Amino acid sequence: MRIGYTLMTEQTGPKDLVRYAAGAEQAGFAFEVMSDHYSPWLAEQGHSPYAWSVLGAVTQVTERAELMTFVTCPTMRYHPAVVAQKAATVQALSGGRFTLGLGAGENLNEHVVGRGWPPANVRHDMLAEAVQIIGGLFDGGSFDYEGKHFRVDSAKLWDLPEIRTPIGVAVSGPQSVRRFAPVADAMIAVEPKAELARAWDAARPGPASRKIAQLPVSWGADRDAAVKRAHEQFRWFAGGWKVNAELPGPAGFAGATQFVREDDVAGSIPCGPDVEPIVEGVREFAEAGFTDVALIQIGGDQQDGFLDFAEKELLPALSEAVG
Repeated sequence: MRIGYTLMTEQTGPKDLVRYAAGAEQAGFAFEVMSDHYSPWLAEQGHSPYAWSVLGAVTQVTERAELMTFVTCPTMRYHPAVVAQKAATVQALSGGRFTLGLGAGENLNEHVVGRGWPPANVRHDMLAEAVQIIGGLFDGGSFDYEGKHFRVDSAKLWDLPEIRTPIGVAVSGPQSVRRFAPVADAMIAVEPKAELARAWDAARPGPASRKIAQLPVSWGADRDAAVKRAHEQFRWFAGGWKVNAELPGPAGFAGATQFVREDDVAGSIPCGPDVEPIVEGVREFAEAGFTDVALIQIGGDQQDGFLDFAEKELLPALSEAVG
């Protein structure tokens, strides 16, 4: 099990994200993932810089840690040919440390370009075409494509990195696993479901691949304050992805979660100063067959303390517990 750190753009401005990226590598995290949002989930989070500009800066302040988008939607805000160019550039800047994480997106971020929000089956069709286009451009040379949702006319990536950029795809159930396991290099999911990991490996040719998860935590010396912070900024997480993909903005998430209680949040997110609840959360993913877990420390102003805690206590405990 490899432990990563989440550069969460929804709760932190660009300069601090770059600083935290350097600090996370120094603390000993094996990889760092970054969300790619146009808007925060809730207004209380208060940020949403452009992820790809920040990633470029992060490549220059880190040397060892692998980097990844968690995740980019390559279908509406971005054309897939442009995503391929961005990913190739970050891979070159990082010296081969980047993985392109892709997903079908959320209304929260994609509606801003004024194209509406298609139903889930259409979104998955669009994502499947996008994966084909990005992979074709990664192959090198001139590339043309004509599908139901996208066209590409004589495109070429002129700065291909020496190491081909791996592609991870976010999945949530059997249908998306069957569709994307054969064409992706890694699985991305946010729930510790062993059936997802087994189905992914069964649907892929060749050896088992990486299975990358994410776990929110609200570390802090004062547990009550940590619970309050998690409720204020992360109660949207309780809605589940079928709901979270559909709501159009922070006001919608605030309304949909107005009856979520602090106890509800504390029951699903490790809160407070103790190591063991976080270790247990990570262990669930390890036992479900996941190979990587990226932690999210809730609260943009709580990262320095968390990184110090991670270096001195949390990462050694996780190394002992899950390897």
